[in-house]
Amino acid sequence: MTDARLLGSDIPLAERYDLALVDLDGVAYRGHEPIDGAAAGLTGARAAGMRLVFVTNNASREPESVADQLTSLDIPTQPADVLTAAQAAAALLGTRLQPGAKVLVVGGAGLVTAVRAAGFTVVTSADEQPDAVAQGFSPDLGWAQLAEAAYAVAGGAWFVASNLDQSLPTARGFAPGNGALVGTVVAATGVVPDSAGKPASTMYEIAVERAGAREALVVGDRLDTDLAGARTGGFAGLHVLTGVSTARDDVLAAPGLRPHYIAADLGGLLVPHPAPEAGAEGWWTCGSAAARVSAGRLELAGPGPTSVDLVRAACAAAWASVDAGEELDPASVPDLVVTGEGDAVGGTGR
Repeated sequence: MTDARLLGSDIPLAERYDLALVDLDGVAYRGHEPIDGAAAGLTGARAAGMRLVFVTNNASREPESVADQLTSLDIPTQPADVLTAAQAAAALLGTRLQPGAKVLVVGGAGLVTAVRAAGFTVVTSADEQPDAVAQGFSPDLGWAQLAEAAYAVAGGAWFVASNLDQSLPTARGFAPGNGALVGTVVAATGVVPDSAGKPASTMYEIAVERAGAREALVVGDRLDTDLAGARTGGFAGLHVLTGVSTARDDVLAAPGLRPHYIAADLGGLLVPHPAPEAGAEGWWTCGSAAARVSAGRLELAGPGPTSVDLVRAACAAAWASVDAGEELDPASVPDLVVTGEGDAVGGTGR
């Protein structure tokens, strides 16, 4: 997956790929609330033969808790179907530490459980001279725990973060994520941690190996974590527009952050994805939508409201222009508001 363009599929993605690596916050749910189309999309994907593994940068919760929440939202899930950044962090610790090594855990119950399950001794104070510090998100994390982490890291302990997400979506908006909290320890010590979570592809690789998958599809809402991890690991990535990153972000994305497919929501697993085609006078078309870059400005055309094909055409035009060394004025890229699978608002007449 080294060609940073959109892909096309003439069959539904749930039929093309045998495993979906699905992010949680902003994809399957938002905080404790369901996302429209998520349960139907995932249920339909399973019915088509696609296996689901929920891969999350959230390290605070146990897989059992995540599975229970998904099940309550009409997405039946077993704990074995969940892979957390806490589990990935514990696996990363195992690449350098021997069983029994002392690890200062700064985070929630999920990280504590994962570190213990990997055979390490969990400690709570820098005075115990831990071999490593493992930091993950917890809404209860406070100054005292961050201070212990700083003391230990400054004393030479290996610093490992479950992930570096700067924000996380909640029902009330975006809140500080683990990366923001890790930044406190970095500011105090000058030490940048190794990270186990996305955009590293570690979790994806673990999930694929466990599932014995033929070909996996990453599904996420964030370009800088979910989709960057897909590009890094060589997996195809579907960006659903229900979370952090927007359609405008897709159009302006650097090659390493670009999705391979775009959909309004998880209903995108159940439909074919047409590939944009290059046409005359620099226009790229996808369905009835079209886009081009002329004199450094993005131009859009098509009936409105139009399908998500408008976003696909805009991405194809913008990416081709930028990759050819041409300038693209970001101010010419509008906020394309996608309202549901197959519906988008934006564009100008051609």
